[in-house]
Amino acid sequence: MLKVPCNVTDQIHVLSQCRVLTPPTRLFSSFRRRNFASVCSPVTKTPVVAAVVSDRGEASVLSGSSSLADRLRLGSLAEDGFSYKEKFIVRCYEVGINKTATVETIANLLQEVGCNHAQSVGFSTDGFATTPTMRKLHLIWVTARMHIEIYKYPAWSDVVEIETWCQGEGRIGTRRDWILKDYANGQVIGRATSKWVMMNQDTRRLQKVSDDVRDEYLVYCPQELRLAFPEENSSSLKKIPKLEDPGHYSRIGLMPRRADLDMNQHVNNVTYIGWVLESMPQEIINSHELQTITLDYRRECQQDDVVDSLTSVEEVENGSKTVSELNGANGYISSDKQDDRQFLHLLRLSSDGLEINRGRTQWRKKQQR
Repeated sequence: MLKVPCNVTDQIHVLSQCRVLTPPTRLFSSFRRRNFASVCSPVTKTPVVAAVVSDRGEASVLSGSSSLADRLRLGSLAEDGFSYKEKFIVRCYEVGINKTATVETIANLLQEVGCNHAQSVGFSTDGFATTPTMRKLHLIWVTARMHIEIYKYPAWSDVVEIETWCQGEGRIGTRRDWILKDYANGQVIGRATSKWVMMNQDTRRLQKVSDDVRDEYLVYCPQELRLAFPEENSSSLKKIPKLEDPGHYSRIGLMPRRADLDMNQHVNNVTYIGWVLESMPQEIINSHELQTITLDYRRECQQDDVVDSLTSVEEVENGSKTVSELNGANGYISSDKQDDRQFLHLLRLSSDGLEINRGRTQWRKKQQR
């Protein structure tokens, strides 16, 4: 996150000139019906005011937690209360050999802004966006599918603004979408979408989303369907076939580090991205950059598991057209699609060959900078 250029306490005197961001009216009526007034009801509890200094040196007011992180975080709900935006500066330890952010960095930022969105509306800090009912029943969200497209990688010291929102996804889960922009010029540099399912933290078994849980989070979702990838032929919807043995390239015997485990007591979903890329051929890494990655998560990975990463070239019909057709300001189009490459990936347990994850990546020729 950006460092605050001045002492937060020095900004309090301008609070009277700032606009208070409040959730939609229907949010409060829903919470009163379910006796959640203690969380955010303006009738029974006066909201604690937190100041956030904007990039223009102004302070905005948020209702909710008064933690130090909330006061310093450069993020806030949109006016309609259904999406959340936050700005991040790319740090030196978040970039690779090209001095641009790695895909793992971007995936971590997506996860961070999603969690901050959940916290901003009063959800848990002891899990990834768990609602009151979920905490009571020991339920957690786990990633089922992640799709990321990067049109331009931010460089060291660039400022990225990420907008996110969530919505229902049938009876078995939810989805979260993101739009990434270069804050300096407003250009869209990436988009992402994900699907999440609910798991019992004790039994590690998937569970259908109950009406109680749906009612708790749907009040924060857009009333009309909103998609980061509205195209009917979006590659985010494309099915990933299972990579059959043997792969063209492989990396055997990958093991989780202690730092790879997250607060849900399993290997974090971002770690899988790194494992997938471990079996990519070096000549592609040298000459191309990752444009799109899609991962289907099939099985949890625990600390003691040993993982094999397999990669094979995917044959593409009608030439090698692998870059999404994006128009105007929506993104980046490779100037030479003949140089694009597409691969299939498989992560499996070394012990018994059970499938952990299957994926697809699309790579574009590196451009001269």
